[in-house]
Amino acid sequence: MATDPLGAQYWPDVDGSRTLVVPVGSIEQHGPHLPLDTDTRIADAVARTIPDAVVAPAIAYGASGEHEGFPGTVSIGAAALESVLVEYGRSACRWAERVVFVNGHGGNGPTVRSAVLLLRYEGRDVVWFPCAIPGADAHAGRTETSLLLHLSPEVVDMTKAQVGNVTDIATLLPALRDGGLAPITANGVLGDPTGADSEEGRRVFEHLRARAADAVRRWTPSEHGVIA
Repeated sequence: MATDPLGAQYWPDVDGSRTLVVPVGSIEQHGPHLPLDTDTRIADAVARTIPDAVVAPAIAYGASGEHEGFPGTVSIGAAALESVLVEYGRSACRWAERVVFVNGHGGNGPTVRSAVLLLRYEGRDVVWFPCAIPGADAHAGRTETSLLLHLSPEVVDMTKAQVGNVTDIATLLPALRDGGLAPITANGVLGDPTGADSEEGRRVFEHLRARAADAVRRWTPSEHGVIA
């Protein structure tokens, strides 16, 4: 398992030979039943399971402009997020041998990739791992709800869970890019969370945990700087 969180350590005790793992999340609506920090919770939970690593405090704000039609969402945008990640990587690599950003919000993906590619171009051993789940529904549906029921059941209010827009995400993407989520889902959900359960969430998380551990162990970044 990962070591104590970086923020709780004293500088003489920090082992720079270990991998620094940085969760990257968001503060954005996740339907009426999940908290705004859902993506950050998932990224942080995955990061904490990576063996022989130091886990940094999460970068909790991301590029979530598509969710700004819903109160509570706070997006810093792609440009600001890229600047944060680049400067973070430059600073951390002064003492850490290598860094992996664990991304919990799909909308951050292109920005995380861009930042990592620049850092790698500059000669820094920085990669990223996406918390992507094959076959998952798009947002605040069964998959994310099951994960939160496993990781943080106390923050999930299943009495408020509602079916959202269940149209395939590939079909929705043009409208999503043009106007964000609000015009295509009144409750902010893409999928159906009503059948979610913690056991399914445990299985999904175990898959994520195993993938992340194996990816970090192998450390074979793609041309996009991703390990998976």
